[in-house]
Amino acid sequence: MTQTALLAIDQGTTSSRAIIFTQDARIVCSFQQEFAQHYPNDGWVEHDPEEIWSATLAVCQQALNQAKNEGVTVAGIGITNQRETTLIWDRATGKPIYNAIVWQDRRTATECERLSAAAVTQNIDVSQLSGLRLDPYFSATKIAWILDNVEGARARAERGELAFGTIDSFLIWRLTGGEVHATDSTNASRTNLMNLTSLNWDAQLLAFFDVPPQILPEIRQSADDFGTAKYDVLGFDLPIRGVAGDQQAAMIGQCCFTSGSLKSTYGTGCFALANTGDKPLFSQNQLLTTVAYSIHGVTHYAIEGSIFIAGAAVQWLRDGIKVINHAKQTQALAKTVEDSHGVVLVPAFAGLGAPYWDPRARGSVFGLTRATTEAHLARAALESVCYQTKDLLSAMEHDGIGIESVRVDGGMVANDWVCDYLADILSVPVVRPHVMETTALGAAYLAGLALGLYETTEQLCEQNPIDKTFTSTMTPERREALLTRWRKAVEATQLFAQHSA
Repeated sequence: MTQTALLAIDQGTTSSRAIIFTQDARIVCSFQQEFAQHYPNDGWVEHDPEEIWSATLAVCQQALNQAKNEGVTVAGIGITNQRETTLIWDRATGKPIYNAIVWQDRRTATECERLSAAAVTQNIDVSQLSGLRLDPYFSATKIAWILDNVEGARARAERGELAFGTIDSFLIWRLTGGEVHATDSTNASRTNLMNLTSLNWDAQLLAFFDVPPQILPEIRQSADDFGTAKYDVLGFDLPIRGVAGDQQAAMIGQCCFTSGSLKSTYGTGCFALANTGDKPLFSQNQLLTTVAYSIHGVTHYAIEGSIFIAGAAVQWLRDGIKVINHAKQTQALAKTVEDSHGVVLVPAFAGLGAPYWDPRARGSVFGLTRATTEAHLARAALESVCYQTKDLLSAMEHDGIGIESVRVDGGMVANDWVCDYLADILSVPVVRPHVMETTALGAAYLAGLALGLYETTEQLCEQNPIDKTFTSTMTPERREALLTRWRKAVEATQLFAQHSA
């Protein structure tokens, strides 16, 4: 009997993946290809768009060919992507005019400071309109930087010759042969340019950030018609019916459809999102308000805490200072020592995200002695992710969100040690699902909803049972001592950044 399946394109910060899921969430096949990270200046992070495209195309073709060989019929495509990463391309040729500026990039920090002062003068509340802060993290200042630093780009943009998109829009454009220039509400809500209430591009924000409306994609629902991937591109004609930013896709894959449900994803960065229902809730504690998803005409919102460096800290241990050869070594190393021997790593390699929002901060290590080993550094790197997550959840609790458990996913939480320590520090149960590829699964679910393979979101919750629940065994006194030391390390990191500016 022929099986019906869905292709999920998961375009991330360090790799592109293609995963084919059966309708009951079984993985048929999965292919992944990494691509280069470029650091042309201090605080700058770029990707080669053509390398992203070639990696994405290669893994999709591999997955589709294997599915065909196994007699699996792929009904459609869902796309999930690294958010905020900004691309501008030529509408006539489809060629980018500059590298993709990655979400981690901090080059517009000074411009954001200028705009913060201008917002006061002009009486514009960017947070209230967009749900976001004035920070280099988001797309708006990245767009303006490209237009102002690539010769002739702004004039061309105003003539309608250029197109802007986050990575989802770029992939849709390429897959459909340039027929569709669109994004979904979750990705649009990460640009600083979409009005959270109307779910449309906001004229006041466009003028404030100096972004020409001619370059913008159409905003659609997360489960919607995004055109058809062409046969001459993929070797198959396939409808694209689901799109969401990676963190929102993980929410969907984790079935966080009820108000108060919370998930935390551990990839390159760490992102905790709590569903707040069908009305936006604006944080009083430095968190973001964002669209969780738009499905069947209903939009749900989320409060989000964003940590820029999680798994990237382990990558730094491997590729930067070369104290490990493989990421999986961190769990084994962490287990060899009783604690970090007083070592605290504040992984502010791309500034500090929520709830600090300090773009000038840089990574710091405290407590080094002659007795410090690679095991202590590895453990400190893993611990830092847990401490940062606690910062986010504390801010959410101060915003009135009751947290009963945390659903986790992403590459880091395949590591049982991380989950155990996370439960110890958070002091709530940490729940890990059976299917760990929740980001890709969420994209597949969206496509399945739009195609009618699933009738309701409730139906999806049966597809991904719990793998394991982790609970705390740490004493409150020990937890508070560790968190106090962490907070002092963060304060020292910020103080150093202030004096180094």
